[in-house]
Amino acid sequence: MSLVLLKSPADMGADVALGSTQRFGIPMGFGGPHAAYFAFSDKAKRSAPGRIIGVSKDAQGNTALRMALQTREQHIRREKANSNICTSQVLLANLAGMYAVYHGPSGVKRIATRIHAFATAFADAITAANDSSLSVVHDQFFDTVVVDCGSEKLATQIFKNADNVGYNLWRLSDTKLSVAFSETSDQQDFGVLTQLFVNKSHDLPETARISLDSAHLRTDDILTHPVFNSHHTEHEMLRYLKSLEDKDLAMNRSMISLGSCTMKLNATSEMLPITWPEFANVHPFAPRDQVTGYIAMIDSLQDQLKAITGFDDVSMQPNSGASGEYAGLLAIRRYHESLGETDRDVCLIPMSAHGTNPATAMMMGMKVVVVKTDENGNVDIEDLTAKCEEHSERLGALMITYPSTHGVFEEGIRHICDLTHKHGGQVYMDGANMNAQVGMMQPADVGADVLHMNLHKTFCIPHGGGGPGMGPIGMKAHLAPFMANHTLSPVHNAQKDCSAVSAAPYGSASILPISWMYITMMGRDGLLKATELALLNANYVAAQLKTTTLYYIQVKTAAWLTNVSSIFVR
Repeated sequence: MSLVLLKSPADMGADVALGSTQRFGIPMGFGGPHAAYFAFSDKAKRSAPGRIIGVSKDAQGNTALRMALQTREQHIRREKANSNICTSQVLLANLAGMYAVYHGPSGVKRIATRIHAFATAFADAITAANDSSLSVVHDQFFDTVVVDCGSEKLATQIFKNADNVGYNLWRLSDTKLSVAFSETSDQQDFGVLTQLFVNKSHDLPETARISLDSAHLRTDDILTHPVFNSHHTEHEMLRYLKSLEDKDLAMNRSMISLGSCTMKLNATSEMLPITWPEFANVHPFAPRDQVTGYIAMIDSLQDQLKAITGFDDVSMQPNSGASGEYAGLLAIRRYHESLGETDRDVCLIPMSAHGTNPATAMMMGMKVVVVKTDENGNVDIEDLTAKCEEHSERLGALMITYPSTHGVFEEGIRHICDLTHKHGGQVYMDGANMNAQVGMMQPADVGADVLHMNLHKTFCIPHGGGGPGMGPIGMKAHLAPFMANHTLSPVHNAQKDCSAVSAAPYGSASILPISWMYITMMGRDGLLKATELALLNANYVAAQLKTTTLYYIQVKTAAWLTNVSSIFVR
């Protein structure tokens, strides 16, 4: 939002810029989901993470959008992978984009100017009070004013008084308080806040000064494409959205046969809670006594995921499966360091593993060693054994997707895990394909030490188009102290020096009610039935296509059946 008024990062000379689009109409949601942006100069495009869309021609010669530079570590050059970005916050990117479409360039400028006006008028009210104990810390700001109260006593008094009348201020230090304004701020808010600080309610002046240096203000036009200048009434916007929807193959029209990642039903009853203000409008760092219901729901979901997976603990912080991979490998690395084994930097990754695995290992500074697969898509045990022995002194982890990206249950999964442990490594299981496990087996039982769960695949958070996602990780007890922590909301059993993997303590918390609702309503028996039907349907299709199926292996699933805790509501 500030960039509506300020020069673009490119005009300021930056090569790379990143940030959040949350201010473009997206609720805070106790931390998310929000779409980030990662912008870069043209010269950096071949080394940039994620997927890039380019302009091409279709078979009829018409202009078309297509994936560009997509032959990366998902398919080739795994030892040189550089992008662990997989799930993107597409839904939130579309929402933020539609915010700009609806308001247009003049609308977003009006909103940004109004927000800035509140901030400058508030700062001016503090300065005009001539109170020697109060001072505005910064001369330039966009929407946030930091006030030094001169003493801890006064800062505490103002902070408590604000809480008593329903306003959360940010305590930056013993004497400093921060006040942030947004497009939801109004005259009443302004009056209350000025009353709290200077004991006098002020009205917002008709004209407010710009506190920003004129040298840093935009002079170029923004949002010049016709789409941002055409749909500024409700009926125009509705028709435009409908025209886009009609171009999509979505779950309200058909199944989406996206292999082992096939999405599940996004039932209306599961989706409703994310629209409630009690979930949508909560700040990620709201005081704990204001979010007891949120925390109770998250704790309940953690217990459900523990029961489903068999792991001792679950971290709810990772924002996506790829983020879960990073958090899991980070826990493994910290564990090895705690044992003094800092040289364990080799990560074995089968060719059948999910494409983000090697990129995550590379981000951790690990050396990726690829393990062959046999003609049936299974891990080549002979090659795995040889590479475990070759790298025994430096083996840090094995990353394995189970079932594999090929859709194959590794019959030797226990032996694979035991072999890794024998040579000092830890087993990271990629849960991308957990649809084939839930209720039938617990991944912890086969030897995995840590696993990420894609709530946006297995547990019904909408995933069409790419996001939003959530990738909590389950882990054995010996890894739990090394899970991601957060300085502003410490995890009860994580070490203090463990850094965060997400800006918010619980990742994209506002979509967690979807998975909680799904698991709670399905119960133990319902979850098992969903898995059984998924496997049955896949095998019906495989039987029809048997002559052309790449991998077709009969799996004796009865051997994997396990009792899942009765924690679920029947």
